[in-house]
Amino acid sequence: MSLRSLFVDFNSYFASVEQQVEPALRGRPVGVAPVMAETTCCIAASVEAKTFGVRTGTMVRDARKLCPQIAIVPAQPALYVEFHHRLKAAIETCIPIDYVGSIDEVGCELIGRERVRANAIAIARNIKAAVHDVGDWLRCSIGIAPNHFLSKTATDMQKPDGLVVLEHGDLPQALYRLELSDLCGIGPAMEQRLHAYGIRCVEQLCALDVVAMRDVWGSTEGERFFQALHGQWQAHHESVRASLGHSHVLGPEWRTPAGARAVLKKLLVKAAMRLRSEGYVAQAMSVRVRHLRADSWHGEIRFDATDDSREFLRQLAHALDLRDQRTQRLPLRGGRPEPLAVGVTLHRLQRRDESTGSLFANEVKARAVNGVLDRINRRYGGNTLYFGSMQAALDAAPMRIPFSTIPNTQLELDIEHAPRWRRHVSDIAHQQP
Repeated sequence: MSLRSLFVDFNSYFASVEQQVEPALRGRPVGVAPVMAETTCCIAASVEAKTFGVRTGTMVRDARKLCPQIAIVPAQPALYVEFHHRLKAAIETCIPIDYVGSIDEVGCELIGRERVRANAIAIARNIKAAVHDVGDWLRCSIGIAPNHFLSKTATDMQKPDGLVVLEHGDLPQALYRLELSDLCGIGPAMEQRLHAYGIRCVEQLCALDVVAMRDVWGSTEGERFFQALHGQWQAHHESVRASLGHSHVLGPEWRTPAGARAVLKKLLVKAAMRLRSEGYVAQAMSVRVRHLRADSWHGEIRFDATDDSREFLRQLAHALDLRDQRTQRLPLRGGRPEPLAVGVTLHRLQRRDESTGSLFANEVKARAVNGVLDRINRRYGGNTLYFGSMQAALDAAPMRIPFSTIPNTQLELDIEHAPRWRRHVSDIAHQQP
């Protein structure tokens, strides 16, 4: 009974949910885009679209060339989160969920008689039936293996609607037909590193012993990867939050320096509200601006631990001023730089109750102001009170789905949905960034 993990991956999740709620899209190639613009990329593609070569990350204009009949639809993050919770509840009628990998994948630990192959397969089939009950257009691939790494890998070996079992006796030969990049944890940079060591296929990787793999990775992570690859059980451990942020692909109407700046301010205030709701303070901020016809820009600044929106906005303004100075010197490729996407991330997080805070900042006053802002916005709708510098972007940058976390939809609604009447936060806090 070597089987200990069952992993569920929902196929073409965002696009499948769109097809589920809109029957006219069923059976058609569908691409989901964050904004309705030809210069953005698809964040999801339906099973039908993938047969034409459309993938996550394909530019919308390129997707139309590959598949002229494709339907491009705007993303509906709240809908995907709603279905995520419904699907989780359905799975848990069959087996408890050990951990949530992302909005479209969950891992389950098999125990006792569940580890018998026939019993594990029966659970998997029950899960597929439960998913079908949530939505008859929703499908999932399920992998069953000795650990979560291998069961997750198995879900990619048969799509859509697959069911693959990997036992110790199948290893490592069953993995040989995979590409190195098919293995979780091997991205472009790691693949290049493996190539530099002469490792160009999974069979060569599996032939390495634990010492060689530790050497290739340059850390004990190589040893962990060796154990996972060879079927050793590794309990899932929740990672400690190290950062918190938001990014947004700008619609055409926001692709100006002023528009990018306004959207960044909204993203930052949104991140600050989440930071406070989760009980953290931050000590660093990174800001990213991706351009058309010019290189991307990235800036980072450090400061005393805080959760104060006004302090964050002051730091952002400083970083953007530096960015504007540098942008004037960027090499142009066919015209003036045009901002395409922006992002802001708060780093070096600490639990608020574990932080000594700044020796100089008036934290009591700042916390009181932020507390008033958060309480009013949660009661009456997001941005009931807001910083005046955000005004131009109040309706920009709606909720998005991060790669590895599930948004708190109630908090997102608190942040995003505002009544008709709004007041500047400068009415209650005299210093406006």
